[in-house]
Amino acid sequence: MGKKILVVDDNADSRQLEGLFLSGAGYEVLQAANAEDAIHVAGKAIPDLILMDICMPGINGLEAMYAIKEDSATEDIKIVALTALADRGKMMTAGCDGYIPKPIINSRDFLDTVATFLS
Repeated sequence: MGKKILVVDDNADSRQLEGLFLSGAGYEVLQAANAEDAIHVAGKAIPDLILMDICMPGINGLEAMYAIKEDSATEDIKIVALTALADRGKMMTAGCDGYIPKPIINSRDFLDTVATFLS
């Protein structure tokens, strides 16, 4: 298996589609349906990259990112906002390592972008 990527999204269809793209490209895909699960999975599995939806019920993606970055075991994991929010600057200022807009229109562009964060 390739590098581990945690996909965090409260929308099951989005998680499944993103997971299919990533697993088809040889990545090991982990999934979390909410921010609380993301924090837990990140601490247990230590993925190479986290693709984090921002707008989720309960704890949002930015709050989860802060919790993950505050833990010495997970602070070095790259976290990329995967969101329909159009404010790239806000995501980067908040501390995200990158930004991928949703919806994902082109799987090749998506995978190329993911690969840049893993290199």
